[in-house]
Amino acid sequence: MIVAPAGSAALAAKNATTTIPIVMMFPTDPVAAGLVASLRRPGGNVTGTSFSAGPEIFGKQLQILKEAIPKASRVAILTNPAIPDANAQVKQVEGAARALNLHLQRVEARGPEEFASAFAVMAREKAEALLVGNDATFLVNREKIAEYALKAKLPTMCSWRENVEAGGLIGYSVNMIDFITHAAGYVDKILRGAKPADLPVEQPTKFELVINMKTAKALAIKFPQSILLRADKVIE
Repeated sequence: MIVAPAGSAALAAKNATTTIPIVMMFPTDPVAAGLVASLRRPGGNVTGTSFSAGPEIFGKQLQILKEAIPKASRVAILTNPAIPDANAQVKQVEGAARALNLHLQRVEARGPEEFASAFAVMAREKAEALLVGNDATFLVNREKIAEYALKAKLPTMCSWRENVEAGGLIGYSVNMIDFITHAAGYVDKILRGAKPADLPVEQPTKFELVINMKTAKALAIKFPQSILLRADKVIE
């Protein structure tokens, strides 16, 4: 069995084998990425959990970011062009940006060696806030991203709670620890004889809003009461 903790990892595993069971975690849109035939009937050797109830979560993240930083009119989105979900993420954010009358700037980075140039582009384009895309690279290097953003005085909306704990401003996403536990349930079922093709992909039904008050103070940001009241966790 293969457990793939990201959409790119799941796709690499699927390209390597059509017989070994694969349990994926956190792809944004596993159907669009070609990982499964459908969410209800995966139909192959891949099943598991999806990061969102659809890529619409990225539009919701942008709405919350705009609510928290109402004066922002130019927002950058940091994506990794190497992952299969990158275009789906940007497409959803573009729609939300138009509805919110925001200018959206797409900035790409494949790894930490490209962070400096990515933030230089944001500065040149006068970005006023940053939406950090859902990618394992941005999770693993969360401290570096938080450091760059703070230095650039960019408030961030993150796709992982752990990014906020590392210094990001706001996070709106699934609880990663909970979903890892759910993925373990797939492993157990498959080891007991279930076929991945018959196990529906699980989508999250609960999202958590996390804010970092230390970062807010460092950026001289005062959250609206509406954000504070909805927060599931406030990091002091």
